[in-house]
Amino acid sequence: MSKKIVILNGSPRMNGNTAELVKAFTEGAESAGHIVTRFDLQKMNIHPCLGCCKGGKDCSSPCVQKDDMDKIYPFYKEADLVVLASPLYYWNISGQLKAAFDRLFAVAECNADYANPIKECALIMAAEGNGFEETVYWYDRLMSHLGWKDKGKVLCGGVFHVGDIAGNPKLDEAREFGKSI
Repeated sequence: MSKKIVILNGSPRMNGNTAELVKAFTEGAESAGHIVTRFDLQKMNIHPCLGCCKGGKDCSSPCVQKDDMDKIYPFYKEADLVVLASPLYYWNISGQLKAAFDRLFAVAECNADYANPIKECALIMAAEGNGFEETVYWYDRLMSHLGWKDKGKVLCGGVFHVGDIAGNPKLDEAREFGKSI
């Protein structure tokens, strides 16, 4: 069965190592018949959450801030799977991804009990080193708190400079992961 997949790419480098993992995942997912929509967050005008808890009044544009999140919300609401893609920045996801993900709370505010829509999720990351433990802990706890199902992770260490990932077996892993969704 075809799934709708939304990729939130939090990498600031359009042709970086995270982008290559996302590209490989997308190739695999599309070859399996899934519909993939990718948002490159660094090219978008997305402000951080204000913590105002005043969203949800207009479910077609749930946040009180009007910026490029309005492009993401319709796809997010329809998505079966959300892919969080990021380089490892100070042992966590990038600020671009964190800001966008925090703003998804406005969709939960459309529900009287602030219930988040139930999704499947995946984590794709590239890093200079291999210190993914803190991010994996955060991600696993996030899945638990949201009631989402973790479909898996592709974590590629040892790739700092643009192009370092070329020929890396993690690209094949990402492609196969996309096919297996």
